[in-house]
Amino acid sequence: MPDDLYDGPIVDAHHHVWDLSLGQHPWLAPEGRVAHRYGDYEAIKHDYLPADYLRDIAGTGIVASVYMEAEWTPGGGLAEVALVERYRETSGVPGSMVAQARLDDADAAAELAALGSVAAVKSVRHKPGGAASTAEAAAGVRSLLSDDVWREGYARLSEHGLHFDLQTPWWNLAEARRLVDDFPDTTLVIDHAGVLADRDDETLAAWRSALEHIAEAPNVVIKASGLCVGGAPWTVESNRGPILDLVRIFGADRVMFGSNFPVDGMFTTLPALIDGYRTILAELDPAAQRAVFHDTAQRVYAPLPIG
Repeated sequence: MPDDLYDGPIVDAHHHVWDLSLGQHPWLAPEGRVAHRYGDYEAIKHDYLPADYLRDIAGTGIVASVYMEAEWTPGGGLAEVALVERYRETSGVPGSMVAQARLDDADAAAELAALGSVAAVKSVRHKPGGAASTAEAAAGVRSLLSDDVWREGYARLSEHGLHFDLQTPWWNLAEARRLVDDFPDTTLVIDHAGVLADRDDETLAAWRSALEHIAEAPNVVIKASGLCVGGAPWTVESNRGPILDLVRIFGADRVMFGSNFPVDGMFTTLPALIDGYRTILAELDPAAQRAVFHDTAQRVYAPLPIG
């Protein structure tokens, strides 16, 4: 490997595993159809277990991983955590996890207390909905991020040492900025780089502006993950600019790599994905490369090592 390419340890800050025989993933059922930014996702409607993930990461340098909740049947967050805990104990995958939590549910307080008692659970996710386009955002459409009951649930996260993983399109990040300002003791992790679904110049400029605004808040970090574009392969050329923008805007110590496998496996292999990131990040100094590939995720999620 050339001297300027990173060859140190990697933490994968965002991946899934699932057993579809359990019938707990409605969106992955044969009849399941949800709007997905990647379009047709039939190719991932199959089991993806820790053994499959371990096969895919062989030789990549990944030493630890973080499981992302996979949209079990609503209300099944604790059962999902129990299953993933068993996976972790028997395979070392994952090293820590982000759990499902419906922050506006009537029993949210009890659920968060239960999740906070599980050492491997470091964060929770609840997709907030809201504006589905820039036009809707400009028209004032708001998400759960502005809902009083939901925010009461969010306010409890810091009591249990939990972060929040936010998956929402970049045009909703101004709303998220108000949230992080109101709750400075809670770390917000922006998933999938703010869901950058295309690469036209106008979109990229608006996306960068949205990131620059929320990056002013010190309690925000971001994942360089989920950067595929429906109908196109993942390439270094299409992703070099966005990935380096993330590092420029947030600083390497607030950016972390995530594979988003098996979903992004529709576009690339895991070794090819990591090699692409290595190529893109090679212009950074070694400490910055290590931060993106390892140190940021290790600090935020503290995953135990595989094995």
